[in-house]
Amino acid sequence: MSSEQSFQIAVPDDALELLKRKLTDARFPDEVDEADWDFGAPLADIKRLINRWKDGYDWRTHESEFNKLPMFTRDIDVEGFGTLNVHYVHQKSVVEGAIPLLFVHGWPGSFIEVTKILPLLTAGGLDHPSFHVVAPSLPGYAWSSTVLKRGFRGKQYAELFNKLMISLGYNEYVTQGGDWGYYITRTLAAHHGPRNVKASHTNLPHASAPTFWASPVQYIKHLVLPYTALERQELAHHQEFVTRGRGYYLEQSTRPQTIGYSLSDSPIGMLAWIYEKLVAWSDSYPWTDDEVLTWVSIYWFSRAGPAASVRIYYEIGGSGETWDMPRPTVPFGASYFPKEFGSTPRTFMRGECNVVFESEHTSGGHFAAFENPQGLADDLRKMFGKNGPAAGVVSGRDGF
Repeated sequence: MSSEQSFQIAVPDDALELLKRKLTDARFPDEVDEADWDFGAPLADIKRLINRWKDGYDWRTHESEFNKLPMFTRDIDVEGFGTLNVHYVHQKSVVEGAIPLLFVHGWPGSFIEVTKILPLLTAGGLDHPSFHVVAPSLPGYAWSSTVLKRGFRGKQYAELFNKLMISLGYNEYVTQGGDWGYYITRTLAAHHGPRNVKASHTNLPHASAPTFWASPVQYIKHLVLPYTALERQELAHHQEFVTRGRGYYLEQSTRPQTIGYSLSDSPIGMLAWIYEKLVAWSDSYPWTDDEVLTWVSIYWFSRAGPAASVRIYYEIGGSGETWDMPRPTVPFGASYFPKEFGSTPRTFMRGECNVVFESEHTSGGHFAAFENPQGLADDLRKMFGKNGPAAGVVSGRDGF
């Protein structure tokens, strides 16, 4: 394991020039009348975004903003997979006793998801805890190296990020994850808790219905207690996603290489593939064109290329690992946002995890840290703050 190296994003000029050539030579499909979003990303939206990307958008401005973040890389060995070079943001709080927190993103996210919530989590205060935040890029995302050997799954992600936290001096820490970050941090808690991972929190509270043998109390509650109005809405939203929004998952978990050619060679195809998810999975969030373009530019300019980002679906989703989720014993927190397509009834999570904290919000979707950073930050503060259900779980670091 090497020492960390300071990192600055520096996309080569020729990469910018190649992108502009590809955008200039774009060939668009036609579109049926009154298609709206029923057929996917609207043609008018994609044309507008491509024109902005080609002629008005300035990557260097956003690159410069990212480079104000404390970013680093570090070589970490993963058993059976050699050395991976991991890119991460490591923002320390001014509070000496701040709680180390590992923030893990998913797809189609990146370290960009931590940028809005970072100042909230690291801020000091008498009435709320502060955190030292570590936000790594998954292998194959942004500026982390990728894995070209088959079989890199939940256990390997857990080993990688646990070693990262220990290398930073955080032998004990807590986690927050959404999307794949939820699965990874839950696996981390199961394999490396409670020795290293002391508690975990998610904004994608997804679990299976409780069974009598695994969780008899929650099983009985599930049978006799009716769903709340909010839970019924969440189930309906989830069913709509399964029926009309899950095609990407089937493709990426079965034939990631096939879609990878389009993602790697066509900025228009990649933009449309991701833009659709940003809009469909958020809670009427007012995406600006530059926000969308910055989000997808991270994928386009990434170290391994955008195709590498979808292989996790094959390795974990396609292998069936997600059907047998690990059951950690550490304290677990769950935030429910109304447009999170993965939310399940409360008894589901309580049946699989040691849930000590729950919170329901009136706004927010799949990208909670980006859409509603204050709401998510407040939940973490309540869970780990004074008199919170997970207060003091990290030895010598209570956040104050």
